[in-house]
Amino acid sequence: MRKIIFFLCLGLIFSCKSKKAVAVEKTTVFVKLEDLNLTKKNRAYDLGKRLLESCNTSRFKAFSASEATDKVRQNATPEKIAIICKKINQRNGRFLGLNLIDVTYSKSKKDYIFHYTIDYEKKLFKRELRVTINSDNKVSAIATKQVTTKPL
Repeated sequence: MRKIIFFLCLGLIFSCKSKKAVAVEKTTVFVKLEDLNLTKKNRAYDLGKRLLESCNTSRFKAFSASEATDKVRQNATPEKIAIICKKINQRNGRFLGLNLIDVTYSKSKKDYIFHYTIDYEKKLFKRELRVTINSDNKVSAIATKQVTTKPL
């Protein structure tokens, strides 16, 4: 009896078929800078720089309805920005500038994502900025994060 159960279990295991790999289409692609719409590039840079410069001046000019989506405008309040700027200024010092690393295009959302490195006085911690521009030329997301250095 045990042998029959053993062979049935073996037969069941070997009869199961594995799933075939499904080809997944890339949802994001890198965009060449020369192929990029200049207004999108300028919008991302100007709004990102304006946000980060507010950490130096302690004055934030709110985004207008033509510059950013409602969600971004609701989240980018002077109070929230002041709290974030305080943390960043303590660790990184004054904001100096932005350098564009790359631009990706999301096919599913039809958004352009601009990826910048942020230059600060103190070089101990690296930070990056991501600005997302939607199809209406409005900022739909803006985020900064600390980049962890990878050991050699």
